Amino acid sequence: METMKINEKEAEKKITDFIKQKTKGFNGIVLGLSGGIDSAVCASLATKALGKDKVHALMLPCTATPNQDTEDANKLARNLQIKHKLINIKEIYNTIKAHSFTDNKKAHGNIMARIRMILLRDYAHSKNLIVLGTGNKSELMIGYFTKNGDSGVDILPLGDLYKTQVKAIAKHLNVDKKIIEKPPSAGLWQDQTDEDEIGITYETLDKILIALENNTEPKEISTQKDINKIKNMIKTSKHKTDPTPYPKVRQ
Repeated sequence: METMKINEKEAEKKITDFIKQKTKGFNGIVLGLSGGIDSAVCASLATKALGKDKVHALMLPCTATPNQDTEDANKLARNLQIKHKLINIKEIYNTIKAHSFTDNKKAHGNIMARIRMILLRDYAHSKNLIVLGTGNKSELMIGYFTKNGDSGVDILPLGDLYKTQVKAIAKHLNVDKKIIEKPPSAGLWQDQTDEDEIGITYETLDKILIALENNTEPKEISTQKDINKIKNMIKTSKHKTDPTPYPKVRQ
């Protein structure tokens, strides 16, 4: 059975080689820098792969973004010496939210994610860059991302790494301890954290996902209630994780 342990140095090489190969013909990459661990690892790996002049970061805070996150993102960008720009999306968000058809906070959180992707893609188009996504395998498997939001990227360097493995890579890359130990959050509403929303810790989630990926029953890992919840998240997020369906018309 697969374990969560990885060879960090080998993983670093594979990911940086991947970034180099996928950016051929482009002037580099742009990513959203949130102040969280996933974007910090992605920015660090992209800088190692391409050099600081080909890495661009947009910091896109909104109403729910803690000031500390923006400060951490800005500090990382300065330390890596990458090009970075801060755009507060609060005004854009409030304008769209005023025309929303629902008062559901999750739907409004998704508006933030989609605004961010619009700006990232527009920036990429202006400079012939590709949009580098920060999603990891844990999030991809359970559909924990915004459809047409943070999923609207060109490459996912962390797409084969579980969240706990991303943490190991972060330590290997000497990412700021403050960022590594920060409670993961998509920043979609005030005081939102990923683990509260998912309902279990990433460590338990990853153990369940690894067991399911290897077609074994994770009964000794967590409660049956949690296992069923994760299985249901995988099932109900198929519309996000599968290709867009279409009818077979031609014979």
